[in-house]
Amino acid sequence: MDDAAGQSWMRRHLEAPVLPLLDAPWILDVDVTVKPLYGHQEGAVLGYNPHKPGRPSHAYHSYMMAGLRLALDLAVEPGNETHAKYGRPQLAQVLDRLPAGKRPRLVRGDCGYGADAVMRDLETRSQSYLFKLRLTKNVRRYIEKVFFGDDWRDAGQGWEGRDGEITLSGWQQARRVVLLRRPLKGDVMLADDSQQVLAFVESQVPAQRYEYAVLVTDLPYELLSIAQLYRDRGDAENPFDELKNQWGWGGYTTHDLKRCRIAAMGVGLIYNWWSLFVRLANPQARLEAITSRPLLLCAVGRRIEHAGHQQ
Repeated sequence: MDDAAGQSWMRRHLEAPVLPLLDAPWILDVDVTVKPLYGHQEGAVLGYNPHKPGRPSHAYHSYMMAGLRLALDLAVEPGNETHAKYGRPQLAQVLDRLPAGKRPRLVRGDCGYGADAVMRDLETRSQSYLFKLRLTKNVRRYIEKVFFGDDWRDAGQGWEGRDGEITLSGWQQARRVVLLRRPLKGDVMLADDSQQVLAFVESQVPAQRYEYAVLVTDLPYELLSIAQLYRDRGDAENPFDELKNQWGWGGYTTHDLKRCRIAAMGVGLIYNWWSLFVRLANPQARLEAITSRPLLLCAVGRRIEHAGHQQ
């Protein structure tokens, strides 16, 4: 089977059970996960691999329907192609394939996607987005400039926030940013591995330590809603855990990328089928695969009508 034809065939099946659900407002989560590889496989090269440094890997770029955790598309790339620029073309294709009435209200991603090229792609399609920015030198300068302002407002869950606007180097226009900060609690300790020195950070004068996040968006919502929308992105990591550990992304080996891509999309298709089946069985909440599979694999049901009522 030709690589492009095989992916197109699998993609049609991936989208088929999801498209009927997209009439309601929904969020598209874009992210990438790393699959460590053992053996001689096409695309097994060194790249970003925080859990197993030095281990060759593949990069799985995914495009998921948030909340329901359904996969719309997947791109398997060599291990040194984890950056968002390698997932950007597939993201554009996902959006362009969707009918106008079924496109997401929001595309959401981490700091890898907070790049000018990605945002310009979305702006030309009139597609709203919410990304995190890297704390680069210019972003830090902006934080320093506004830190002592008096217009910080409650952003929920212990965070404070404020609106702003910034034009970073390389950007073609100014964009709205939301600055979030949260006071750190407890003692802070510094460790120098090279010198094997350990020290507690103490100050002779009262000092408050903060952690920061800077979000970029074109949404018109108020600050508290923006902050909560990004916090909800934490759920995007859960499908990776299920797909790797419960459905087989981490458990198969292929010699070439073509079969790896088709196999990975096949796993995503079965994951979609099972997610919908389980949600029909239990509409109130999502059940994890590790508990729902033993419970429901042997369940057989039939819809019948009795006295004019479906059962």
